[in-house]
Amino acid sequence: MTGYADPHRRASYDELSPETRAVHAGQYPEEHAGALSVPVHMSSTFERAVVLDGGWDYSRIANPTRAALEHCLAALEGGSGATATASGMAAITTTVLATCHAGSHVVVPDSIYGGTWDLFSSVLSRWGVRTAVVDMSDLGAVAAAIMPDTSLVWVETPSNPRLRITDVAAVADLAHEAGAVLAVDSTFASPYLQQPLALGADLVIHSTTKYLGGHSDVTGGVIVSGSEAMAELIDRTSGVIGGVAGPMDAWLVLRGTKSLPVRMRHVSAAAMRIAEMLTAHPAVARVHYPGLHSHPQHDLAKRQMTDFGGVVSFEVRGSREDAAAVCARTRLFTLAVSLGSVESLIQHPANMTHCTTGGTQAAVPETLVRLSIGLEDVDDLVADLDAALDQGATLAG
Repeated sequence: MTGYADPHRRASYDELSPETRAVHAGQYPEEHAGALSVPVHMSSTFERAVVLDGGWDYSRIANPTRAALEHCLAALEGGSGATATASGMAAITTTVLATCHAGSHVVVPDSIYGGTWDLFSSVLSRWGVRTAVVDMSDLGAVAAAIMPDTSLVWVETPSNPRLRITDVAAVADLAHEAGAVLAVDSTFASPYLQQPLALGADLVIHSTTKYLGGHSDVTGGVIVSGSEAMAELIDRTSGVIGGVAGPMDAWLVLRGTKSLPVRMRHVSAAAMRIAEMLTAHPAVARVHYPGLHSHPQHDLAKRQMTDFGGVVSFEVRGSREDAAAVCARTRLFTLAVSLGSVESLIQHPANMTHCTTGGTQAAVPETLVRLSIGLEDVDDLVADLDAALDQGATLAG
């Protein structure tokens, strides 16, 4: 986070649109011989003019390329600072270690990414971190779960993979009344569609592997802080842990942010079309997409998001095997984990991203299929899904 942002120039971005910030924030050609693309500083250490000169030191602590990305993402989220990490899970782990201690109490949602569930249930539990699992759409349940010693309330909205929506402002009030930190994993929305810090969150987390990188060629994460004090805490914790973004990975994510607004508009429109098609298909029992009026938190999503994103999930009529077979029959949707890329992806969470949650409070329906909509022509994608679903119905008949 140390680096080369001109405070006066950076402040001017606050009045500009997200599209403009995505292209320009954190990128200062005059500091790099006029280069419009921030150089990749492939150096682990830096020469110092004197012992203590306030300059660059060691890339685990700070790197100029990573700093450019951090300034860009802080500007996109309206935060006081950002810390780029080696993966989304590194960002989540850093957040927990910065805000909790042995014996801390944490509240997490029952609709949650499988990797996050594994961290809390299998790793942090061995260190005495106690976890309460609740339906975050039920504010009464959230209030009941928060204890006097709750250190952290963890929110995923939209959630993975059932796209539940959490009222960030309301949960922020509940968390802050108890003196807890509210952290929001906003990966499914991206900074372009949702601003958790403006809604009262203390921290917002993204897997930059997904929409921010956007091209299936980088792994990364980021934590954006709502206050300077929190930013310093997160940055210091990340530097000690060492799970930071490398310069080449930071550069790839920075490149991806430039097209983020255009991509998010496209995938949101395409996802809506696909969700409507799935709703009408006889082989589909239920569709999860916050843009649909049938979604239980549709009105809330409209209030706290500018659009509804590129992830759609649906439940197939039939069995676990039927759902897995649909995933295997598509031609344009690639059977793969992850999301947010230019390619459309399809996966079966019960067998893939959420395979460790079976029999737990975070278990997902066995017939659930998750889609990540890419940049292909939406008519081609609709035809691909329709054929995969129709073939399954024909075989069953």
